Amino acid sequence: MTQDEIKQNFSHMNPMQRQAVFATEGPLLILAGAGSGKTTVLVNRIAYILQSGLCQPWNILAITFTNKAAGELKERICNTVPEGGADIWAATFHSTCARILRRYGDRLGYSSHFTVYGTDDQQKLVKDIVKQLNIDEKQLRARDILAEISRAKDKMTSPAEMLKTAEYDYRKVSIAKVYEIYQARLKTADAMDFDDLLCKTVELFEQFPDILGFYQNQFKYIMVDEYQDTNRVQYRFVSMLAEKYGNICVVGDDDQSIYKFRGATIENILSFENTFKGAKIIRLEQNYRSTKNILNAANSVISNNTVRKGKTLWTENPEGEKIELHTCEDERDEARFIAQTIMDGVSDGRKYADYAILYRTNAQSNAIEQTLSRSGIPHRIIGGHRFYDREEIRDMVAYLQVINNPHDDVRLSRIINVPKRAIGARTLQIAADIAAGLGESIFTVIKEADSYPQLSRAASKLKEFVNLIEGFIEADESGDYSLAELYNLVLEHTNYESYLKAEKENAEVRIENIEELASNIIKFEEDYEDEADLSAFLEEISLMTDIDNYDANADTCVMMTLHSAKGLEFPVVFITGMEDGLFPSMTSIREPDEINEERRLAYVGITRAKQKLYLTKTRSRMLFGSTTYNKESRFVTEIPDELLEKTGETSRFAPSFAGFGASGGTKVSVGGFGNTALGGSKFNSYQKPAVKAGVTYSVGDTVLHKVFGKGMIMSAEKMGNDTLLEIAFEKAGTKKLMANFCKMEKL
Repeated sequence: MTQDEIKQNFSHMNPMQRQAVFATEGPLLILAGAGSGKTTVLVNRIAYILQSGLCQPWNILAITFTNKAAGELKERICNTVPEGGADIWAATFHSTCARILRRYGDRLGYSSHFTVYGTDDQQKLVKDIVKQLNIDEKQLRARDILAEISRAKDKMTSPAEMLKTAEYDYRKVSIAKVYEIYQARLKTADAMDFDDLLCKTVELFEQFPDILGFYQNQFKYIMVDEYQDTNRVQYRFVSMLAEKYGNICVVGDDDQSIYKFRGATIENILSFENTFKGAKIIRLEQNYRSTKNILNAANSVISNNTVRKGKTLWTENPEGEKIELHTCEDERDEARFIAQTIMDGVSDGRKYADYAILYRTNAQSNAIEQTLSRSGIPHRIIGGHRFYDREEIRDMVAYLQVINNPHDDVRLSRIINVPKRAIGARTLQIAADIAAGLGESIFTVIKEADSYPQLSRAASKLKEFVNLIEGFIEADESGDYSLAELYNLVLEHTNYESYLKAEKENAEVRIENIEELASNIIKFEEDYEDEADLSAFLEEISLMTDIDNYDANADTCVMMTLHSAKGLEFPVVFITGMEDGLFPSMTSIREPDEINEERRLAYVGITRAKQKLYLTKTRSRMLFGSTTYNKESRFVTEIPDELLEKTGETSRFAPSFAGFGASGGTKVSVGGFGNTALGGSKFNSYQKPAVKAGVTYSVGDTVLHKVFGKGMIMSAEKMGNDTLLEIAFEKAGTKKLMANFCKMEKL
């Protein structure tokens, strides 16, 4: 096939996209506006490189920021390039670095089974060190110390360098001392935190030029997605890899740089052409996602930022509906408006999954979640309680982590007496003190418990635990057990289920969760086949974020912070709390750089919407225990009036019902929604949702409601296309709910 014939395969793309696909040699910055098809460009650029015979699949490295994005990229590559697509390195920064360190980490003194510590593990370790150094925890919180350590690692600052610059500042000196011991304890435990995955890889490259040379030779073409979100160490990592061939292509949007609080430096993208000499810049400005009105609003807001590359999104999509700016009485009124709008939309044929509710802070989600639950509206909170954060899941994962790496002191401390083995906290502390004095792990010490007089009384119990763990390790290393079988061995020999039944509330739910973990392990083995070992599974779940579990196919509306929404899109979006002091936040109002970042966040939120955008604000809002009266967000005032439809200037709800849950009068809830008088036939026109098709309720039926629990139907009164149910709940008392919208099942 000739080069012209190959290029003909990409004729479906727009001119600027094709330019980006065909510009294969040298440094390239693709400024990709929201919804401009950047993933399509990345996939097709890789396809063009391979079809042109410029390299082999394993010579391409494509880096993204989430496992979800990496998985989608790899899937689309494999669909476009069936032969060899699977051999391309498409992964997150952390996964890429972990893969390199699993292979060469021994050069830095780590085994191939090193553990990756998450936030909870880090905090526990830091709290132990703070106690060891007699630092007042109220003066220096573990969370604040870890934030400083993370910032230091982003800048590749060592503990010694931090201590040197601290001089006579007690706080900085204390943090530097914690940092030093923290790194030493991680090393003893054969563990790294997320920042270490990057820092240690750069350190590996700097100390061992042969390893750097190996990967420089391998990766002829490097592509980095979301480049505006990279920090200093990530920049260092990719620039070192690209030194030989110089074929580095970064895709990003300076207008969507919203992770400064995580260490992201917008300068990486703003100064790209100065850093990589001879760089070409291509702008992707055609948007395929949103209506003209939504895009014009986004362009109007972001144009107020002072430091940016500059671009203007445009679209061939229809003009679309105006953006609805709705004024609410308070946060409960705001929640009712959102729930009512969703129910109206679903009754008109929309799906629940069409709706996303975005907010600046997690604290705003409470009133909305309560109202959605009472309304029987299926919803999911991204950034809520993650599956792998549940107590019973963390226990079982800790067992697997200790089997994989018995020197992991944090995980070992978690499960040494779970279930109870008569190994008390005092015994564990003695073992930890001996281990710290010797520079060894706790497991190494308790293996030889007989040798230490301080541990003699507990020696037999400690030996039993050691034998249990070593039995699991032997089973894992024998090759005779699959991962799922190993997991079942752990459940069986620890009697963990019996422990849950005897000592924990909601034991049945907890047992279901540990069974779900077994399902996850089985799925992992199916996906990874021969590569599905324990280390790989533990690495995958340690690098997983909540957004990676987002299921776009589930018919449920989604709630999340504006930061979490980046990279997603929805037909209908609510951005709540459009008030100065909340969005933009109070701390950012007087800082130009911070306001610019908040405005970029507003731009990200607006451009998540495809067809309809709602902005909500309140006259008063209770948040963090106090009521505030904030003026309209400056970001709203930056949107031209002709793009807005203003509603709710006079309250949509009758004043007598403004106090949600107020007593007096006969009220009816739509699955517990609001307090609308029975006489109003607002809900009579609703069509029964498909999910309720065929479900009928009769007097005497026993039901289970998602919020109110178990109850019995006392009366059922037909109302238009729906039925008003009076239900006596065991714990919540008597409630009146509309059948079509209550989230419950018959028992």
